[in-house]
Amino acid sequence: MTPRRSPRRGSPLSLERAVSRALAFTVLAAIPAWLGLPAVRAVPHPPAAAPLLAADKGRFRIMVNGQEAGQEEFEISPSGGNWIVRGTSTIHAAQGVIRVTGTLELRPDGTPARYEWATEGQKKASSTVTFNGANASIEMRLGNAAPYTQQFTFASPSVVVLDNNLYDQYAVLARLYDGTKKGVQSFAVLVPQEMTPGTVTVESLGKQNSLGKQLDELRVKTEDLELDLYLDGLRLMRVVAPDSGAEIVRD
Repeated sequence: MTPRRSPRRGSPLSLERAVSRALAFTVLAAIPAWLGLPAVRAVPHPPAAAPLLAADKGRFRIMVNGQEAGQEEFEISPSGGNWIVRGTSTIHAAQGVIRVTGTLELRPDGTPARYEWATEGQKKASSTVTFNGANASIEMRLGNAAPYTQQFTFASPSVVVLDNNLYDQYAVLARLYDGTKKGVQSFAVLVPQEMTPGTVTVESLGKQNSLGKQLDELRVKTEDLELDLYLDGLRLMRVVAPDSGAEIVRD
């Protein structure tokens, strides 16, 4: 029988526990310790306006304490009436090279329709997430083991996918933020590699000097983590985790 659970209130996982849980699932993720999202309280939020994504393609460098720890190649492109957000990250970790790929399909209003990810390294894992209204069904595959299915029910279909080591997805979060209203806005999120729901808040800090130019800054917070996103129009240029010495920089 397929287990089913709804996002529930409770104590958030620390980043260390989140990483331990990921390793317990044999999902090798080196960077979640620096930029992954813990499972925090999931609450409903009003449906977001159409994200108006723009086609984009590029490369991020994953930096830790000034040293390059990996790269991500990404592309955002229209597909019929929907959008496809693809990313491939290569992480140089203590366990060796880890490769993570993710393909996210979004409806025109920004709600997710389908998400697939896979990781290769010492061990292999993959999953497919299917979204049907406010329900999300995850089928996890770990090596040769039988697939495991988990279901989540959210308060609304407006869920943001923010997966480990795939930073192009923060560009989607930035577009879902309503810049006309400003202020602090909450978003329900799903971290598929950890099979955990949560929430983040996003707040505009206006124009800031970064990378030698004036960029729009958004501050993303959970109960355990704070990130700064820097955007040039619709293009995500930089992600910074001030307390960890980690940053993602666009080439």
